[in-house]
Amino acid sequence: MIPTSVRIFVCTQPFDMRRSFDGLAAAAKQVIGEDPRSGALFVFTNRRSNRLKVLWWDKNGYCMLCKRLHQALFRLPSTRDPSDRSVIVDGRGLHELLRGVASAPRQRQARDRS
Repeated sequence: MIPTSVRIFVCTQPFDMRRSFDGLAAAAKQVIGEDPRSGALFVFTNRRSNRLKVLWWDKNGYCMLCKRLHQALFRLPSTRDPSDRSVIVDGRGLHELLRGVASAPRQRQARDRS
């Protein structure tokens, strides 16, 4: 359970999931506009919405949670303004985001054999 005092920022623009601790910390500062060492959680997803990383500072270093969905997608919370770079959610909102939503199975396209 995440304490209610912890702020959770969900970045609304997709990120390259090859970024690690320092790259995501820089994004928290430059894109979201928050101090990555503030104790807040910063959530980032990729363009396909099937990978997610959560970054936070824990007293003496960064921690990261990574999740990859196979037959589901992460559904980002909606924003009031399309130009918003992040959305603040609570613990329940983070739980819903991490759960993902089922996606339609991809169908293989039949090859034209003419």
